[in-house]
Amino acid sequence: MERNKVYNGKVLVVGATGKCGQWVVKRLLYYGVPVRVFSRERDKAFRLFGEHVEIITGKIQSVSDIALAVKGCDAVISALGSSSYSGESSPADVDRDGVKRLVDEASKAGVSHFGLVSSLAVTRWYHPLNLFAGVLLKKWEAEEHLRSVFSRPGLSYTIVRPGGLKDGEPLHHKLHVDTGDRLWSGWINRSDVAELLVVALWVERAKNKTFEVVNDIEEEQSGLEQYYDLLPE
Repeated sequence: MERNKVYNGKVLVVGATGKCGQWVVKRLLYYGVPVRVFSRERDKAFRLFGEHVEIITGKIQSVSDIALAVKGCDAVISALGSSSYSGESSPADVDRDGVKRLVDEASKAGVSHFGLVSSLAVTRWYHPLNLFAGVLLKKWEAEEHLRSVFSRPGLSYTIVRPGGLKDGEPLHHKLHVDTGDRLWSGWINRSDVAELLVVALWVERAKNKTFEVVNDIEEEQSGLEQYYDLLPE
């Protein structure tokens, strides 16, 4: 596979300066995909990515900022994540409302595919993580909104629900995938979450899928596309 032939569109990465978002950008650049990042902090984005990406500065709370960021993009990958209990960085403001605004503006701008980093256990209101301002419930609401908007004809989505996130290079583990939010625990490298969302841009069987994923055994992988074959139609 020629790296610069896999996908011809431009991809907006939101939450790009976070740990998972950085890997999304790295994997897109690995495949030669044009990248635009949307960040509150232009200097931080430039330190991380230099001139390899286009940078749009703005806030996820601003519809006009989002509209500018998505304009001219063919796909969006969101690695947004809240970092406080309240205020502009809360789960309600970022994981739910921020993603919802992004979904709406992306669909208006003609974006055809939307990838989202969600979380294991989003359907379980009783999960301990919901003590953090209901973060899983907010992610679930964002998922539902994405599915409702990007299930329309000509649009598609891929929602990845990872287990606990850790650092490490991609393609060093077999993965365990499932649907229906039945997995209770497990870890996965952020780099593999990024890889799954990036290859979903051109893997047709990844379209309109929501699934959970965690590491299995250590074993070198030539790619991760094959895991989409394991998901139900």
